[in-house]
Amino acid sequence: MEHTKSTRKFLIATHGRLAGGVKSSLDLITGAVDSIFLIEAYVDENRLIEDDIKAVIDQVGDHEELIVFSDIMGGSVTNQILQYARKSNVHIVSGFNLPLVIEIILADTNTSAPKVIAEAIENARQQIVYVTQILTTAKQEDYND
Repeated sequence: MEHTKSTRKFLIATHGRLAGGVKSSLDLITGAVDSIFLIEAYVDENRLIEDDIKAVIDQVGDHEELIVFSDIMGGSVTNQILQYARKSNVHIVSGFNLPLVIEIILADTNTSAPKVIAEAIENARQQIVYVTQILTTAKQEDYND
């Protein structure tokens, strides 16, 4: 199946202010990226997450893709987003880390979103390491040499 280039938009949706922190880090590392929406759920008790999600979805055309990053699989934010999972141009990634978000946002739009996401998830998993254990093992190996 051939993929045609499309415009990608992104939504970072989290409990509390995590989304804003991720966006701040993205701007610092990659420079300002357009077309990133943020939802910081439950920060303002007068805002409904359902309304915020719908407002973002309404800004995504049929010829555009929306890649959604949510913080917790099974959490209320992700559960609210799931009602849009059947839309062919909406891709939901839950349980993200910063390397994953960076890789997906900077990915070539000539590559299909599902392929970009699958590769980025695998790469992001490799970024989660217990550094102390690695250093301890290296010290023990040096001592044994």
